[in-house]
Amino acid sequence: MNKRFIGVLIFAAVVSLGFSTVFYRLLVHQSETTKAAATTVRIVLAARDLEVGSILRDDDIKLADWPGAVPAGATARPQDLVGRGVTTPIYAKEPVIDSRLAPKGAGGGLAAMIPQGMRAVAIRVNEVVGVSGFVVSGMHVDVLISGNSPSGNGNLGTLTKTLLQNIEVLSAGQDFKKDAEGKPVMVQVVNLLVTPEQAEQLSLASNQTTIQLILRNPLDRQVTQTPGAAMAHLFTGGKLTLPQPGESAPAARPRPAPKPAAAVAREAPPKEEPFVMEVLSGTKRAETKFDKGGEGK
Repeated sequence: MNKRFIGVLIFAAVVSLGFSTVFYRLLVHQSETTKAAATTVRIVLAARDLEVGSILRDDDIKLADWPGAVPAGATARPQDLVGRGVTTPIYAKEPVIDSRLAPKGAGGGLAAMIPQGMRAVAIRVNEVVGVSGFVVSGMHVDVLISGNSPSGNGNLGTLTKTLLQNIEVLSAGQDFKKDAEGKPVMVQVVNLLVTPEQAEQLSLASNQTTIQLILRNPLDRQVTQTPGAAMAHLFTGGKLTLPQPGESAPAARPRPAPKPAAAVAREAPPKEEPFVMEVLSGTKRAETKFDKGGEGK
């Protein structure tokens, strides 16, 4: 083989090896630079698990490196977060973003979780009313009331009607204190998120009727029109009719009122028909009526 040809091959191999080494080192250096740049982003993270209703303190948050893209609403200023209430659970080493905190000055506890224009109503419950403890925060329930309707038919007995549907539960089995820490205290109540009008209805219903909570699927938001149920119809199989527009209670079919016994006794006996005798004389015809006394007319 020609020595000149071998020399050219060796030179080409050396040059190729050199370019490959330089290119590889450039790629590795660029990757390390990118990683270093990504780890230099410092944002505020949760130092521990933060419960709903708690107020952020200095030892609850910390500045730490965060790889990748910075979440929307994150900040690198801990002083902007201290003193604000937590409205959504935040876990340790998770970014503390603005949408999970109450506005500045709103404080902590249950009040910080109520959206503008809404109200929180506390309903006293037991194991039956609270669906054996399955009514928890974030669930949706229907509210049933049972009692006697002021304008209804007394013969129907106790009535049960669905008052409200698809109501969100803010908290169950606990009442948030309005203190600096916002820690919960266990009591037998359920806090429901309602409108001001619904709050008035619940306040009246809790004092005048018996309330029952019905658990529903959180994904089921459909409102169903129901006529209600009556005690009398549980035994006869009858049904109430749906209320007409403008009516507040289901309409019931009226029953005819029985006649008083005294009025029945005073009714006159039926009049007896007189006895009629027909007399034929030739082409003439004559009738003679005789009453009960035997007198003819």
